Amino acid sequence: MSAVCRIGVITFPGTLDDVDAARAVRRAGAQPVPLWHADDDLHGVDAVVVPGGFSYGDYLRAGAIAAHQPVLRAVLDAARRGTLVLGICNGFQILCEAGLLPGALVRNAGLHFVCRDQRLRVENPATAWTGRYAPGADIVVPLKSIEGRYVADASTLSELEGDGRVVFRYLDGNPNGAMHDIAGIASADGRVLGLMPHPEHAIDPLTGPSTDGLDLFHSAVDTVLGSVRG
Repeated sequence: MSAVCRIGVITFPGTLDDVDAARAVRRAGAQPVPLWHADDDLHGVDAVVVPGGFSYGDYLRAGAIAAHQPVLRAVLDAARRGTLVLGICNGFQILCEAGLLPGALVRNAGLHFVCRDQRLRVENPATAWTGRYAPGADIVVPLKSIEGRYVADASTLSELEGDGRVVFRYLDGNPNGAMHDIAGIASADGRVLGLMPHPEHAIDPLTGPSTDGLDLFHSAVDTVLGSVRG
């Protein structure tokens, strides 16, 4: 890893939020590296963001086609070696479809598209992406999705809860019917994180409801640079 944190941001056909994700990476002091869906090389990045949007038009299922593209095979290999990975909205769907995170994201309860500023509670500040948050922090991050309802079988939910892998939980009511009010989960090692709300849209008081999302990106930079210094 280099002394400067380099974070790759993937673009698929239909991705909408790659520019916003790159801006958040830059605002956190890291160097964004564009990655194309057909790339099979991550160009030595220290972390990867799989941003939101409608990859491949959400044909079949949201994230189903993107999960089988060359860049995702490279991400899977890198994650197994400990590279940090963040999936936001459609990116969360893709990580679940690819098997990096358990469970699935399905149509919202009521089948309505939800678009609102959403309060979240930080349940686990000990992941690679949440180190800057206080335990139980109450944050506000935009949510915009129609297939955001997190579901999993009972044993998976029990494991996630028991191991502290539920990282974000919805407050002020459940906007999409997600099981256990789950808004975001992490891998067992805490280096892969997926969430439905959009932290990249909460980094600037001029355009967001808060700057609460920026600490996800700061936390990743802290993790990477801490590993370099260590």
